[in-house]
Amino acid sequence: MVSPLTHFDLQGQAHMVDVAAKAETHRVARATGTIRMLPATLALIAQGTAKKGDVIGIARIAAIQAAKRTSELVPLCHPLPLTRVTAEFRLDKAASAVHCEVQAETVGRTGVEMEALTAVQVGLLTIYDMCKAADRGMVMGDIRLLEKQGGKSGHWVAEGAAPG
Repeated sequence: MVSPLTHFDLQGQAHMVDVAAKAETHRVARATGTIRMLPATLALIAQGTAKKGDVIGIARIAAIQAAKRTSELVPLCHPLPLTRVTAEFRLDKAASAVHCEVQAETVGRTGVEMEALTAVQVGLLTIYDMCKAADRGMVMGDIRLLEKQGGKSGHWVAEGAAPG
């Protein structure tokens, strides 16, 4: 029986998937995640008065940088020539949270889901790092892929997500 897990060969050994025969197509992935915090911590971020500076601006740069370095962090992930990465952060006063959404794009033989997901994680980790002196109890969660486009599997949108 062939495993549906593509990173294992017939003997069950981990390997990097061979994408040589795949067509180069425009590929897009969107991912999201949230970091919840104390209302006072969110206020520090909103006012730009956190000790370490512009939390959202630095988190945006960290997310973009993380997308570019994903293959160095995830062992079997292909290095990709990214053509575009956007990272948007939305402050949610009602939930006392910051929501992050990343879109990664490439023209290549494999998708950019891992780049988008890694970027979200690192963007949220950067917020945690910059605000931990004020709030060590922040919680990151709800990290998920929202959408992917391109390649032989086509267009996929997560249940409950609006297409980008």
